[in-house]
Amino acid sequence: MIGRKAMSKWLIFVVDQVIICWSLSISLFIVLQFQFSEILRGYFFIYTGIYFLITTVVFLRMRIHTGIIRYSNLADIYRIFSAVLISSIIYWLAITLLVKPYLHSEWKKFSLSVLLNFFISSSLLIILRIYVRHFFFSGRAMQNDRKEVVVIFGTDDSSVLIKQALELQEQREFAILGFIDDGTDRVNKYIQQKKVFSSLDLPLLKNQHKVTKMLLTGDFVLSPAKKMVIDRCIDAGIRVSIIPPSGQWLYGKLSLNQIQDLDINDLLQRAPIILNKDNIAQELTGKRILITGAAGSIGSEMVRQIIRYNPELVILYDQAESPLHELQLEIEDKYPEAKTAIYLANIRNSARLRVLFETHRPQIVFHAAAYKHVPLMEKNPCEAVWTNILGTKNLADMAVEYGVDKFVMISTDKAVNPTNVMGASKRIAEIYIQTLNSKLNIMNNTLPELVDRCNGSGCKTTTKFITTRFGNVLGSNGSVIPRFKSQIQNGGPITVTDPKITRYFMSIPEAVDLVMEAASMGKGGEIYIFDMGDAIKIDDLARKMIKLAGLIPDKDINIVYTGLRPGEKMYEELLNIEEACIPTHHPKIKIAKVILYPFTQVESAIKLLFTLNKRSTESEVVKMMKKIVPEYKSNNSVFEQFDLQPADTLNN
Repeated sequence: MIGRKAMSKWLIFVVDQVIICWSLSISLFIVLQFQFSEILRGYFFIYTGIYFLITTVVFLRMRIHTGIIRYSNLADIYRIFSAVLISSIIYWLAITLLVKPYLHSEWKKFSLSVLLNFFISSSLLIILRIYVRHFFFSGRAMQNDRKEVVVIFGTDDSSVLIKQALELQEQREFAILGFIDDGTDRVNKYIQQKKVFSSLDLPLLKNQHKVTKMLLTGDFVLSPAKKMVIDRCIDAGIRVSIIPPSGQWLYGKLSLNQIQDLDINDLLQRAPIILNKDNIAQELTGKRILITGAAGSIGSEMVRQIIRYNPELVILYDQAESPLHELQLEIEDKYPEAKTAIYLANIRNSARLRVLFETHRPQIVFHAAAYKHVPLMEKNPCEAVWTNILGTKNLADMAVEYGVDKFVMISTDKAVNPTNVMGASKRIAEIYIQTLNSKLNIMNNTLPELVDRCNGSGCKTTTKFITTRFGNVLGSNGSVIPRFKSQIQNGGPITVTDPKITRYFMSIPEAVDLVMEAASMGKGGEIYIFDMGDAIKIDDLARKMIKLAGLIPDKDINIVYTGLRPGEKMYEELLNIEEACIPTHHPKIKIAKVILYPFTQVESAIKLLFTLNKRSTESEVVKMMKKIVPEYKSNNSVFEQFDLQPADTLNN
């Protein structure tokens, strides 16, 4: 077995010098046609000794002997070439100018011997290194019979660097067949003895050469060309893995642990969002910021991003103990300078909220706390009302009382034409904070004397309420993608509600970016909707995830259709039928023009809803929710029976 121990640098030096002196001797013998008597009369040993002294000094000075031969590259070959050339020039000058006049020796072919020696010695030194390198890596390759045959995407410098890095691995797990590039000027050519193939050749490479994986190099940005090649890999049954940029390699060396299989989250990523960070920084820097639902998927990412803007204080509020604890430890490790306050509490608890507001006086509130799982809330409508509506009302009323500058609520696309309790509860929360914002505007415009006081606390009634709406986020707790992953790992089947069902998806960082941008531009009363891209068929998503795992849908992993769950829609929407879209300066953010209700009617209806909720009369609670949100029509739910009754809305 070939070990990792490198050869001694002094042994390398001795071997180099033996090769050099032997090369000089051979050169002299060849030039003088092996006339030994003439060679000895020409002071052979003196000339050889002088050459040895010169090369010793030059090679030590240029540190030729310090390189590990097995890792020799073009730069090392250039250094050897330069060292031999410099030695030859100095040797020629020394013999011609200093030695010959004193020894009175005449070698007519001396210059020719120097030239010949240069070519022989430099070639032998370089061949030695090439042979050792080849022997070392060939020997290691023979140790591993379980190599995967892979191809590398691209033919740029980073792709070649990946090829070299994989060949330097201690345990060579990959046999590199070649590169994938659709550039017509590169296909069927060779780079470092590896052929460049077209992406159209992928099925052939899979069948004939047993290619199992394609490696993506560098920063992972899904350009259309790269996405097309990935789709061809998936269709051909070739897995895709991502290798981080070389700047992220530990100590400049690629670790096999850094090679990660392509994730569906990566495949659904879109072009990075361009933000106006100056506006966001102006909004957040030096402020006291409260984040509810801070331990959740959206809330925790919001905490991470907000901390980077150097706020005065970040207040983390959540009822989930373990996730909140984990987030606290993460902040302590990654952001030791950040000032935070941790509150383990429920937003239903107004007394606990008052302690927080009285103690820290937050200036900005990001409200992400909510119950979000549709089937669960369909079975527990009273809990949805308590958390999603009462919790939001508690927080909004407290924000007004203590003079919060901005209140940003995280809503959902399920609040548009809701078909379930969860969506209806979020829509009612939207209605409340919108009408509250409208009420404050009216008070400020018609009763300016009330601006400087509210509820005797001395605060200003100038809170701006802003709502943001978006669809599903990739990888969030309890979402479809983690569930599919778990089902694939367990050998299936994957359960899909309906082959036609579609959903919008957005990455967690992308969603938080847009929330921050909306918060910075909001003037109060807006409902911002985000560009979610194209709706994705869940069935296609499931099949693609199976293929990404290197398996075959309906063969290795079955897909079972279970039917829509209670309250589920076939298609999600981002706008109410009666709403219209107003563009903003950001191409991915628009403002929904929604129906406004009088605050007194909304407040009265919500109070009645809370009264009914205390009695836990679910049917009466849902009926009242339908009255507040007339477009709420239940789907695949026991509450559909209440849709048959005559409309009874807030305006009637």
